[in-house]
Order: sequence, then C-alpha cells, then structure tokens
Amino acid sequence: MSKELTYGELAALMKSSAGITVDVALLTGHPETPFAEYGLDSLGLLGIVGALENDRGIPIAGDADSCKTPGAFMDVVNSSLKAGV
Repeated sequence: MSKELTYGELAALMKSSAGITVDVALLTGHPETPFAEYGLDSLGLLGIVGALENDRGIPIAGDADSCKTPGAFMDVVNSSLKAGV
C-alpha cells in the first residue's frame, strides 16, 4: 500500500488534519505556493505527516514537516513511500 501520495489526498489530509479546505486544482496547478498562503502552519503539517505515517504504516522522512510548499512536501513524502516499498 505504498502508492504515491496525490494532490487530492494531500488536500483531503489538509482538511482532515488541519481543518483547511484547499481546491485540488489549486494545489496541482501551483505546487510552489507556500503552505502559509493556504493557512497551514508547521504544526498542521506535522499533523499531516503523522496521519500519513499512521495510514501508510511507514515513517516519512524527517524533513517532511519542514517543507514550505506542497510540491516539496510531495517530493519528500513520495520518496519516503517509494523507499518503504
């Protein structure tokens, strides 16, 4: 179950873990927009990392919670998921 994280899943995690509703098309089309512009802070990102680790059953790289943009976060998370296969 280590398939790559999608922007749709990230948007759902932002909603469930941090209470932030984000349009998937916005995330997909502008992956370098800072999380701060969506209202997501480092604590919210930490919650998303925790939810992912619980859901996927593998640790996510330690620097995932310090990513500043969705694109950077997706790169780190998907690298961790591939390594955990």
